[in-house]
Amino acid sequence: MADDTDKRTVEPQSHGETPPQSSTWTEGEEVRAATPQEAPPPASKKPADPNWERDLIGRLTFATLAEQRRARRWGIFFKSLTFLYLFGMLYLFLPQDESSMTVGKKHTALIDIEGVIASDSQANADDIVTGLRSAFNDGNTAGIILRINSPGGSPVQAGYVNDEIKRLRAQHPNIPLYAVVSDICASGGYYIAVAADEIYADKASLVGSIGVLMDSFGFVGTMEKLGVERRLLTAGENKGFLDPFSPLKPADVDHVRKLLASTHQQFVNVVKEGRGDRLKDNPTLFTGLIWTGQQAMELGLIDGLGSSSYVAREIIKTEKIVNYTRKPHAFERFADRIGMGAASTIGKLLGLQAGAVMK
Repeated sequence: MADDTDKRTVEPQSHGETPPQSSTWTEGEEVRAATPQEAPPPASKKPADPNWERDLIGRLTFATLAEQRRARRWGIFFKSLTFLYLFGMLYLFLPQDESSMTVGKKHTALIDIEGVIASDSQANADDIVTGLRSAFNDGNTAGIILRINSPGGSPVQAGYVNDEIKRLRAQHPNIPLYAVVSDICASGGYYIAVAADEIYADKASLVGSIGVLMDSFGFVGTMEKLGVERRLLTAGENKGFLDPFSPLKPADVDHVRKLLASTHQQFVNVVKEGRGDRLKDNPTLFTGLIWTGQQAMELGLIDGLGSSSYVAREIIKTEKIVNYTRKPHAFERFADRIGMGAASTIGKLLGLQAGAVMK
């Protein structure tokens, strides 16, 4: 027994040897400390849905369709907005024909002559004549009113309108034409007015100025003070006629006076033809003076006092007024401005200036 006990005695371990592990370590379950990288999954996590890929594809598909619908709606919105913009611009550009709204109704036609009478202005002969023709050719026109508010302008443009009024009146003798003055009817404006059957104005309107003028400036003295030399080269003895940078020649002045006198006499003849015996024998009638409506009636330059509404209601006996004034649309005005601006610039560069003006 003593020997057995001695055999079980643990022998001393030599240096570097590993001590034997107890049965507790060798027979039990091995337990290791968990590291952060090897943390065990939470006990509450559920197993992955086997259909998650199908759900993801479905969500992406619906999101794409929704985005397409939004893009389509915005596209329709902007297309509609563009269409409305273009339609509005087209409506502004197209000329409006107010007379088309009065088919089958008797009415008084109105044509406005507003501003300076010139080929490049609102009161140009082509537009005035176009309105007159439309009014005369409308079978429902009971009478026509020329409403004039003009200080004058080109004798050529005024003469064209005067001649056309006479022609249209001869073709339509049953349609009377009246001229009505608003603020002013002077010179070229009155040249047109005398072609009417009768002329009406307000008592404070300005009427007359039966005369012709041509004005310009001379810069000879200014150029001498500035030390500027004028170098004018011409082919033709009188091509530098009335050059504002050259001294005025008596022969040029005499020639211009003859031109103005001839044009003035044409004006006087037109007034006498249109007014006839209604004109009073007054030496100042054709001197270029201007009078009020009240004075003009006493001199026989007009027939009475009244407005457009008064003439339509009391003289023509048709109170309904339709405006036949031709107003070019915006695009046409824009193109005309470009063309006339270029022509005007070229004319100034070449020294070409307008001729006589009725003022």
